[in-house]
Amino acid sequence: MNNIINTLTHKMILFNNNDPKRIQHLIKVHSFAKLICEMENVDLHTKFITECASLVHDIGIKPAEQKYGKCNGKLQEQEGPTYAYDLLTELNFKPSDIDRICYLIGHHHTYNNIDGLDYQILVEADFLVNFYEDGLDKETIKKTVNKIFKTPYAIKLCSIIYNLRL
Repeated sequence: MNNIINTLTHKMILFNNNDPKRIQHLIKVHSFAKLICEMENVDLHTKFITECASLVHDIGIKPAEQKYGKCNGKLQEQEGPTYAYDLLTELNFKPSDIDRICYLIGHHHTYNNIDGLDYQILVEADFLVNFYEDGLDKETIKKTVNKIFKTPYAIKLCSIIYNLRL
């Protein structure tokens, strides 16, 4: 399993070549997703799906920029699954895993109807990184955590990282 994740990480670094900001982002989101999964004792298959989705969650940014000259969340969700499908197929992922990962990519900026622990943790890990990268203020972070976060460890991480009472 680690070999597949390492190979996927390498492929995503290649996909985002000459874009250190995006490479750093996917590595950080993956690291938080993996940590949350482990601290929440998530089963191995869900952890695998979550880790893989965290690595490819923003795969739609580059194609959206090339196609539309912008890359907002909806365009990322729209463009990402096709590219992820091709990459995951090339790496011989099981079709059911490809379907779930592509679903997560196609919804990772949609916060209503989060329908699984993999989806919840992906969203939380992405927010943990985006709070910092986007320079959000403590009140905005607190409101977002209270509205969207569910896993106890992600909430705890957020309170530690951003010195918040949650």
